[in-house]
Amino acid sequence: MHHRKRRYFMQALAISCALPVSQWANSSVAYPPVRPRKLIFPRDHGAHPEFRTEWWYLTGWLGSGENAIGFQITFFRSRTQHSPDNPSRFAPTQLLFAHAALAIPEERKLRHADVAGRVGTAGAVFDTADTKLRLANWTMERTINDRYQFDIPADTFTIRLEATPSQTPVLRGNQGFSAKGPSPDLASYYYSRPQLNVTAQIEIKDKSSKGKQASLLKRSGIGWFDHEWSSSLLMPGAVGWDWIGINLLNGGSIMAFRIRDQAGKALFSEWDRRDQTGRVLERHSNAIWEAVDQWSSPRSLANYPKGFLIRVGNQEFRLQTLMQDQEVDARASTGGFYYEGAVEMSQNQVVIGRGYLELTGYSQAVTL
Repeated sequence: MHHRKRRYFMQALAISCALPVSQWANSSVAYPPVRPRKLIFPRDHGAHPEFRTEWWYLTGWLGSGENAIGFQITFFRSRTQHSPDNPSRFAPTQLLFAHAALAIPEERKLRHADVAGRVGTAGAVFDTADTKLRLANWTMERTINDRYQFDIPADTFTIRLEATPSQTPVLRGNQGFSAKGPSPDLASYYYSRPQLNVTAQIEIKDKSSKGKQASLLKRSGIGWFDHEWSSSLLMPGAVGWDWIGINLLNGGSIMAFRIRDQAGKALFSEWDRRDQTGRVLERHSNAIWEAVDQWSSPRSLANYPKGFLIRVGNQEFRLQTLMQDQEVDARASTGGFYYEGAVEMSQNQVVIGRGYLELTGYSQAVTL
């Protein structure tokens, strides 16, 4: 669900608890509600700082078969409860976080990194006119010719990547107004860019082996980009969500999510299938997600599904992960753990697409 990205609601403001609270702090900051409106580009590619949470999210597969690598890059923005009238440039009124991860099957464990900072200091900036973010020395930008460029120099890897859209933005829900529950106040603005053509240069570094030469990989593949912003939280009784963004091999795409309660029951769900032009082929609210086996994380102790069977009418789809351990430890930034994993989708035992699966609320309920 991105709702995407999704994982960001995992205590996205937790870092603010460690920041100094001044006399300007104000607990009555009002966040605007999400209401149906027409999304306007390129303006809506940019940040929306008046809203509570926002994320820009890129995932995808590089290569295939034994050489396949999964990747995730996400930038989050959070508006805190600190008053915007605070004249100090150190006031934490806006926070930025960023996560990056590589799923390399032969390593059997996810390589991931995260950074966090207050906007206005230490190079933490965003643009409201278009997609352009910087946090420390991590950058993300949409160019004037509609290409997304990323430069992520983490400790154990570096990702330099360019993603080129093959179609205009896919507007989720009702022309970009995406419901997340039965109440009209439970919604986000949300669009996707599936079927991105990706070229990447990845440097794999091993900090424990001093003097060891880093390996350099040049790969191409297919990616998925989401941008979403909202002011609402999860619906009452919900503990988390399951979400997929799948690039189909025929050029189409599937986005689906369900919001779960403590017992694993779906409280709200959506299934959205598009053709290669972004035209809606089918949309349902009654897809059935059935977990396949379990994997227990040695870090969070959470029990995650190893995969899913998803039933939509008389159709059945299977999700199979690229590798088992794809849990992200985000305690140093947005807080908590979540699962962000590369998956293949098959139907009748034939692979029909590849993308990403996001699982939240399995180690603890998603809260702010």
